[in-house]
Amino acid sequence: MAKHGKKYAEAAKNVNAEAFYEAAEAVELVKKMATAKFDETVEVAVRLGVDPKKQDQAVRGVVVLPHGTGKTKRVLVFAKGDKAKEAEAAGADFVGDADMINKIQQGWFDFDVCVATPDMMSEVGKLGRILGGKGLMPNPKAGTVTFDVTKAIGEIKAGKIEYRLDRAGQIHAPIGKASFDADKLNENLKALIDALVRAKPAAAKGVYLKSAAVSSTMGPSVKLNIAAYR
Repeated sequence: MAKHGKKYAEAAKNVNAEAFYEAAEAVELVKKMATAKFDETVEVAVRLGVDPKKQDQAVRGVVVLPHGTGKTKRVLVFAKGDKAKEAEAAGADFVGDADMINKIQQGWFDFDVCVATPDMMSEVGKLGRILGGKGLMPNPKAGTVTFDVTKAIGEIKAGKIEYRLDRAGQIHAPIGKASFDADKLNENLKALIDALVRAKPAAAKGVYLKSAAVSSTMGPSVKLNIAAYR
């Protein structure tokens, strides 16, 4: 069992580990307990009533958080010609084709999200192992394989996040920073939960939203009363 420091132990005294808190109260608590010297990320963990081993129960998608994540993502776009120019105009941090592929093969990773036009995917596919291992491979389901690079870049910069079910049947996602107003964190939380509800697989049986908790990077987690979202 992981050991926690004095600050964590002090913060944990604010939380009743057996209680389930309404979203507004949970967010306020998490903000209060985020005492690190940096602006902690506020994260949500949701346990879903699905079998992660079954393909027809996979839960994966994207959601644009209304107030962003508090982090500006560096976007790399694989595109040629007019689409490369469009990507540059739309605010992509890096744009290229073979040159960028070669750079990544040499070990360069100064970006957070990759977008690719469909005609580039045969080339980008060469990076499958490298990008896939880091969760950076462009994917049509995530809206990162598209000819509409302007929209893709705009959504990413505005706060689009990708969520994906892990092997334990949970979704982990950021909903902002501890410095955010509580109302903004609440609205981001609601947007994420609503997106998960819409993403419920047809094959899922029984209770879908099983449990959820919110926490900051260094702080204790606070259990959410998930019943309101069911």
